[in-house]
Amino acid sequence: MSQIVLNNLSKRFAGVEVLHEVSLSIEKGEFTVFVGPSGCGKSTLLRCIAGLEEITSGTLDIGGTRMNDVDPAARGLAMVFQSYALYPHMTVAQNMSFGLRMAHRPKAEIDAKVAKAARILQLQPLLDRKPAALSGGQRQRVAIGRAIVRDPDVFLFDEPLSNLDAELRVQTRVEIAKLHQTLGNTIIYVTHDQTEAMTLADKIVVLRAGRIEQVGTPMHLYDDPDNAFVAGFIGSPRMNFLAANVTATGLQLGQVTAPLPALATTLAVGQQMQLGIRPEHLDQTDGVRLPVTVEVVEHLGATAFVHCRLDSGETLVAEQRETAARPGARLDLHFDIARARLFGTDGARVR
Repeated sequence: MSQIVLNNLSKRFAGVEVLHEVSLSIEKGEFTVFVGPSGCGKSTLLRCIAGLEEITSGTLDIGGTRMNDVDPAARGLAMVFQSYALYPHMTVAQNMSFGLRMAHRPKAEIDAKVAKAARILQLQPLLDRKPAALSGGQRQRVAIGRAIVRDPDVFLFDEPLSNLDAELRVQTRVEIAKLHQTLGNTIIYVTHDQTEAMTLADKIVVLRAGRIEQVGTPMHLYDDPDNAFVAGFIGSPRMNFLAANVTATGLQLGQVTAPLPALATTLAVGQQMQLGIRPEHLDQTDGVRLPVTVEVVEHLGATAFVHCRLDSGETLVAEQRETAARPGARLDLHFDIARARLFGTDGARVR
């Protein structure tokens, strides 16, 4: 039995439906990431699971028990928010133990749980400090430690890294991954950053406008997206999309003719399509040739992102390991049609 089951869960605010009959199963010990653009409903969905928002319709089961009307404190969950929400007048140890002290747990139990969490999060030298003496990353670790000491069945993370700078985001992301490996608890993690989703998740749930677009492992969503939205959202840089017209001889991409992908056998001549190509698949020496003009080259050390413009005016990005390209230069890019993905004008994948 799945640990968390959402069945046709909907949420309305003042008559506006922000979650539309969401159904999802999350297995015990799974690291599930809700990802999507701002306003897609991912944080609202997390808050419904936590009990911080009332479910308008549908059901939420945790461990086989209906939770719609259960108090948040009785759901076996611990939540880490975007803001650290630490008490400034308390030390690290006092902040971490606050929930246990309010529950009147024995002092020996409190001390043991705080010590264990501090050891896992490498906070032992900081236990006597107050939040003002901590860095952003250290404060977030204290907030995570406060959740750990509750020994929950499920951790809920609501964009916990968005207040950190780039270096700290990477460092804390690794620490959260290690935490999951150490504890093995179920984690539901909300982010708008698809890089976080790809690197952390066992399973990604892509949301748009309050609906689930696709659920799967990171590489499944990357390699086999159901629609153009998922294909464009998962991956950095995003997938390139080129307008394509079906002809008797293949696909017309501006002045270039490409063969039809093997599975696209039901298309009609004259049908308008979108051809999706990942930037790394444009670093080829043979295949379909795309003559382009280089606009910008971003050198990142081992790789470079070459921003180009086709003669049709469409733009694309190619990821190349070595390039001598300069802005204004003409360049021939190539791609294997088998690696391309075809979408209808409505965004649906052609399989």
